[in-house]
Amino acid sequence: MSKKGAPKETLIKFFGSTSRARILTFFFQNQGVSFYQRQIMFETGISLQATQRELKNLVRIGIIKKRETANRVYYEVNMQSVFSKPLAEICGRAEIR
Repeated sequence: MSKKGAPKETLIKFFGSTSRARILTFFFQNQGVSFYQRQIMFETGISLQATQRELKNLVRIGIIKKRETANRVYYEVNMQSVFSKPLAEICGRAEIR
């Protein structure tokens, strides 16, 4: 395993899935920005079903917050979560593709 691949593999194992690692990395590299499901899907390269499943889990545990408008549902990092700072340090430097 190359040195460049090692952090990626470790992050995927740590989060339990490639989808979760990609979504968290995407959000923490774009803190302060809200995204809707299809944006997240296209930016991370994850299927819609997997994106929906992971967003539901991340919202449920409080890492990501959900905001509904008249036409769309937006998601962003929940900076009030006790996990936001450590995850920002972990995911902000990672590159998962």
